[in-house]
Amino acid sequence: MPVNYDDLKNSVNALTHGENDLVSLMATVACEVHHSDSRFNWTGFYRVVAPELLKIGPYQGGHGCLVIPFSRGVCGAAARTGEIQIIQDVEAFAGHIACSTTTRSELVLPVHNSAGQLLGVFDIDSDLPDAFSEKDAKHLSAILAEVFQNVAGPALQS
Repeated sequence: MPVNYDDLKNSVNALTHGENDLVSLMATVACEVHHSDSRFNWTGFYRVVAPELLKIGPYQGGHGCLVIPFSRGVCGAAARTGEIQIIQDVEAFAGHIACSTTTRSELVLPVHNSAGQLLGVFDIDSDLPDAFSEKDAKHLSAILAEVFQNVAGPALQS
């Protein structure tokens, strides 16, 4: 059954209200989103940890890639460009990183705080082709903006 975005937003807001710890928020959002829709096979965050570098954060599903440079893959493209990536066929995306051989489509959303600092990206994979829509992107972006607005920017490693 497709996600009910009103219910998801209310659940996430209730669970995260008053919290500003990045990892706690990421873990809660990943869990709630992952279990909200059967299309979502892998749901999680890649955190900005150094200039042009993402590392895996809280997630739900099978293993993920541990490190992703901004120059590679769908997550890197979202971090590099600041634009939502809706990939209907990962095989058609030049430079796709296959963390899982079963992934067929992907949605990746940049995550910023209210100061505009990139905290990371939120990655959702599906074993179904063409699984994601602009509606998914719009609703999830709004949830992420609300949850992460008061989080401090990343303390980057050199």
